[in-house]
Amino acid sequence: MDRPHKTDPATHSRESRALTDLILETFRLNGALLAVGDALVADLGLTSARWQVLGAVALEGRALTVAQIARRMGLTRQAVQRVVNDMVGAGLLALEDNPDHKRARLVALTRAGQAAYAEADRRQIAWAKRLCEGLEKRDLDTALTVMRGIFRRFEGETS
Repeated sequence: MDRPHKTDPATHSRESRALTDLILETFRLNGALLAVGDALVADLGLTSARWQVLGAVALEGRALTVAQIARRMGLTRQAVQRVVNDMVGAGLLALEDNPDHKRARLVALTRAGQAAYAEADRRQIAWAKRLCEGLEKRDLDTALTVMRGIFRRFEGETS
């Protein structure tokens, strides 16, 4: 019986199988992180999606357009726009005129948004400290390096 050639695209190499396993585990982890994030901040009027948008603006330290938030967070502009609209209605974000673009308004944190983000951040830090007990920093650094490397390769293929 003929065995598939090692370079057959339908047959995994050891590395492509390991990468596929890592990708599948990342999907599972993402789902778990979203569920935990939702539970962690629900009483603040946030969801993981709202928290992510608040974080994009808070970490940038200035107002951003919806498109800028989407790029930074790896989300679609349409998804971010829906979340922004909800959060403006909830008083967590405000839209400001953009001197560089008449139609692309800037998304800014309100005081309520700043307070919600600060409390979510405080809770996340406490949660992360509990979660990392028994893990080695060098292992976490290696995992981060590998994930960033894969992401850079992915960006190169999709550009």
